[in-house]
Amino acid sequence: MEKEKFEFQAETKQLLNLMINSIYTNHEIFLRELISNASDAIDKLRFASLTNSELLEGDSEFVIRLTPDEKAKTLTITDNGIGMTKEEVIKNIGTIAQSGTKEFLAKLEEANKIAKKVEEEAGKDAKTDNTTKDLIGQFGVGFYSAFMVSDKVTLVTRKAGEKEGWKWESAADGTYTIEPCEVEKHGTSITLQLGEAYAGEGAEQDMTSYWTLESLVKKYSDYIRYPVKMEETTEEPARNDKGDIDDKLPPVKKTEDKTLNSQTPLWKRNKSSIKAEEYNEFFKHQFHEWEDPMWYYHTRAEGTVEYTALLYIPGKAPANLYFQEYEPGLQLFSRSVFIMEKCKDLLPDYLRFVKGLVDSPDLS
Repeated sequence: MEKEKFEFQAETKQLLNLMINSIYTNHEIFLRELISNASDAIDKLRFASLTNSELLEGDSEFVIRLTPDEKAKTLTITDNGIGMTKEEVIKNIGTIAQSGTKEFLAKLEEANKIAKKVEEEAGKDAKTDNTTKDLIGQFGVGFYSAFMVSDKVTLVTRKAGEKEGWKWESAADGTYTIEPCEVEKHGTSITLQLGEAYAGEGAEQDMTSYWTLESLVKKYSDYIRYPVKMEETTEEPARNDKGDIDDKLPPVKKTEDKTLNSQTPLWKRNKSSIKAEEYNEFFKHQFHEWEDPMWYYHTRAEGTVEYTALLYIPGKAPANLYFQEYEPGLQLFSRSVFIMEKCKDLLPDYLRFVKGLVDSPDLS
């Protein structure tokens, strides 16, 4: 089968242009969006494998991988999730208004009955794993954020259980191509041909740099439940036959596979399992404080409005609390994904000294 060329829908062209130039002013969040999409894809495979374990194809260790290439000026984000068929690629990628995740959520209510039955037969609690509902993709149009930093985007995917893979490619010029290709493992890889501002010498923000990518993962996706991995290459001094460092020899390169995210949000754990020392350490780490907090409050609300909040009163007032430049507000997360550093709408002004965070599945 030959390569096929398609045009984006008129609405998609307009929305893509609007999103790149207006909706997202902070271009670095493209990585947050693509990692969130990868997490969704793995969630879907986990759920589907409850009734068909063969879909895993012997690969039950889920991972999201970042592969930067400084010479080629590319960044590839790979997951071993559910993958897509040709029809799903056209529907979910070629049409901005569609969301495979949103459609998937609509079917979960009925499908959860199957999951409960499977868990009961396995001797577990009858409670369904809520992670199957915890799909970040409903939050936005994340895939298209890739074009904020890229001149061209190439997506390669194979649906779990299918034999044929597909390659989707676009330069955001109003068209995209699709062609069949061989893909060894199920899942999706997205390769970004980075623009001049995001790779190489003189880049505003080098997206091929290990340190840049590590800091962005920790900032936006530290609490994604699957490991986000990347290889780090370092140089060590060479040693001679006696084991002594020899400056005349070229340095030895060492490559290590590292996990960039911590995966488990403290605020999502059961309160009874968290020690006071853990709350204090989290406060100092998350909010860059040196002293333990005076007080903390951890609560979860369920019902029409669902959220988890973790609030702290610092050990001492911020030095600039009464100055005009002081910015109050709580950190805002949606399904453990960082959204905003200072959300002023979450607390009244007279509690402006309070630090903390709120995590909600629905920000509408």
